[in-house]
Amino acid sequence: MVETGDIAPDFTAPKAGGDAYNDVESFTLSDAIDDGPLVLAFYPAAFTSGCTEEMCAFRDSMDEFEALDAAVYGISVDLPFAQNVWIREHDLPFPMLSDWTHDSIEAYDVVLSDMYGMIEAAQRSIFVVDADGIVRYKWVRDGENPDFEGLVSEVRNVVADLAES
Repeated sequence: MVETGDIAPDFTAPKAGGDAYNDVESFTLSDAIDDGPLVLAFYPAAFTSGCTEEMCAFRDSMDEFEALDAAVYGISVDLPFAQNVWIREHDLPFPMLSDWTHDSIEAYDVVLSDMYGMIEAAQRSIFVVDADGIVRYKWVRDGENPDFEGLVSEVRNVVADLAES
């Protein structure tokens, strides 16, 4: 299991940018790390109410993340084409990573093996990775969904602390 202080497992996945249904390019974590803190927000599935609420909470705070030079990425096992539609539908200003191979959810040990009793998906979780590739924050859902605005505020505070150090 990935813990705070560990080196973030590297992965490559399709990145949905949201400009069109086929706005897809490759993303590799190790190539993006130098750009400063990264927020990796794993969510079970696009178009579901909890996931939409969470990603919209990030959307509503993006000005503050951008002011801290932090990048936010949503990650699910959805195909990037579906993610692009979802991005456009909710005006999400950050890309989604498609872990359709389930490699990153396995590497981060955030596999939700029984969504709806039958589907393997990402367990709702958030990791903040610093510019050295070290995990500086980890949150994994335990129980019911949290207050997403409060959770995003907590993540933003972690990123702000990293920016100051």
